[in-house]
Amino acid sequence: MGTTGVIILTAIVTFVATAVLLKGYDYLRQKDAEKQAKDIVERAEREIDNRRREAELEIKELAIQQRAEGEKELGIVRQELHERERILDKRQDALEQQADQLRKQEKMVENNQRKLAERIEDTNRHNDELAKLLDLQRQALHQISGLSQEEASRRLLERLDAELQHQTGALVMRHEKHLSEVCEEKSREVMLTALQRYAATHTAESTTSTVDIPSDEMKGRIIGREGRNIRAFEKATGVDVIIDDTPGVVIVSGFDMVRREVARMSLAKLIADGRIHPSRIEEVVTATQAELEQHLQKLGQEAAQEADVPGLHEKVIHLLGRLRFRTSYSQNVLRHSIEVAFLTGMMADEIGLDARLARRCGLLHDIGKAADHEAEGGHPRIGADLLKRYGEKPEVVHAALGHHDDLRIENPYTVLVAAADACSASRPGARRETLERYIKRMEELETIAGGFPGVEQAFAIQAGRELRVLVRAKDTTDASAAKICYDIAKAFEEQLTYPGEIKVTVLREARFTEIAH
Repeated sequence: MGTTGVIILTAIVTFVATAVLLKGYDYLRQKDAEKQAKDIVERAEREIDNRRREAELEIKELAIQQRAEGEKELGIVRQELHERERILDKRQDALEQQADQLRKQEKMVENNQRKLAERIEDTNRHNDELAKLLDLQRQALHQISGLSQEEASRRLLERLDAELQHQTGALVMRHEKHLSEVCEEKSREVMLTALQRYAATHTAESTTSTVDIPSDEMKGRIIGREGRNIRAFEKATGVDVIIDDTPGVVIVSGFDMVRREVARMSLAKLIADGRIHPSRIEEVVTATQAELEQHLQKLGQEAAQEADVPGLHEKVIHLLGRLRFRTSYSQNVLRHSIEVAFLTGMMADEIGLDARLARRCGLLHDIGKAADHEAEGGHPRIGADLLKRYGEKPEVVHAALGHHDDLRIENPYTVLVAAADACSASRPGARRETLERYIKRMEELETIAGGFPGVEQAFAIQAGRELRVLVRAKDTTDASAAKICYDIAKAFEEQLTYPGEIKVTVLREARFTEIAH
């Protein structure tokens, strides 16, 4: 019984203690919660204060920024107002100056009017005096001559008749002059109408062509070991290959457009193929020359189609294509011929002639320039002979022969071709004489060198400062080649006038080829 009571008492005490502890724990937890709530409230209040201060600062910064922008805009407005005020002041000064000038001009006008009135009075007074003098002279003449009124009238009528005859002749001459001016104006109108209907552009041909290369390493392959590739290429084509620091291009230089085109096409093929060595170079150049002949035929056909001139002989078409690589005072002869064809056709249409025949005459008038280096005589005579040989009409032959007024003009189409040729040649920018003189000088160099025995080919390069001569190995020796070089240089000194120096290089090469079967 005593143990049970102890246990019960112990349980009661434990319960009471547990209740006390729980109550104390609740009290402490409540205190802690109150403290946390107080801390949260304090942090919230501090954050609110911080946010309020930040908002106030932003509002102040925004106000300062808006004030600065306002002041800036105000400054701009003030500057504009100042500028306008300055402009108004200038205008006011200008108006005042104009007013002063007007006042001065009014004074000048008043003075001029006063002087004019005085002059009118003087003139009237002089007229009265002259009338009196004429009356006195008439009376004196009647007294001196002693002529009757009938005799004086007869003599006066005879004098009037002579004067009328003179005036009639002058009137006829004036009408003839007016008629000539009208005819000239009408012909000029026809030419201007044709020029206005056909507007062609001209571009001057240069003496260089560029070939694109894939990389600068290709320049070394083009030059070859110790320069053998570039020497073989220049020897085969007769042009000068310029390889400098310009990235991505190689320049081909030469005054002869056909050679330059062959060289450009050959070099492009070699670069694309990748095999560059002397034998391959000669093979490609030979193939390109044959390909260019086909290209010339195609150019001639395109020119005939553009000018609407059908039915041309194949040889004539080929000659037209060769004109693409001929220039006259830097004007491309093929483009010039096409332009003359159109102008001639339009003028013929204006005056009621056959426009198709006129275009044919205009297109073929300079055909002799495609073969003038192969035959004797000027290009009009050569062209007329060629056209006559290939069955062209007499009007076409006569237009080629007489478009430079070298003979009596009996064909209206020849007159139209001559007029169109002059219009095309005199068009601003169509021709430049300096390039033509340059090309003639290059041709003279090659012609003089080609006249020496043993010379196979001669190429003028470096803008005429160097001449490269190829001699036949079987017809010459090293000693005779040196003699040829000396003779060519002496011939240049005696026959030509040129600035600076001309370097003459003679190449003699012996080549042997065998085929192994």
